[in-house]
Amino acid sequence: MLQIKDTIISLDLLYEHFVCDLTVCNGICCIEGDNGAPLEVDEVKIIEDLLPIIWDDLTEKSKEVICNQGVSYIDTDDEPVTSIVNGEECVFTYTDKNGICKCAIEKAYREGKTNFYKPISCHLYPVRLQKYEDYIAVNYHRWRVCNCARQLGGKLKVPVYQFLKEPLIRKFGESWFEQLEIADAVLKNRK
Repeated sequence: MLQIKDTIISLDLLYEHFVCDLTVCNGICCIEGDNGAPLEVDEVKIIEDLLPIIWDDLTEKSKEVICNQGVSYIDTDDEPVTSIVNGEECVFTYTDKNGICKCAIEKAYREGKTNFYKPISCHLYPVRLQKYEDYIAVNYHRWRVCNCARQLGGKLKVPVYQFLKEPLIRKFGESWFEQLEIADAVLKNRK
């Protein structure tokens, strides 16, 4: 484990490899699971405000869930998560012309309709954050649906933290990321 500021970081971020391979998995992480994506408290309001922008990209079932339940619900850990359809699919999922499941919020961002990329937990995946009283645990999550991402990451030799450079900087800042790069170089030179 490493400590940078108030974060405790799993060494898996340095030693494991990962690069999303949407042409193989077809974005299954957006449609498989038993809970919605974790949300920061302020993200719920942001997403509610984005609904008019993304509404036409959502499925009818997603619209129905949002109308009945809202954009989020409180999970068993007492945390907000995105609402889901049929107990698994995120309500913000849409399927592109190639049959790949993607995020309607990210689509709006890429089209310049919003400055909100998507929930930070989605942007950070396969990293999961666990908040404690004095620190935040930054862990690598292994999910079978991402086997192809581990294979591609290994082939390309891209460590998890390098693949996630943009969202890690978004969450923790450039200085934090630079310290992580320094720690990686020091630890790998010791071998």
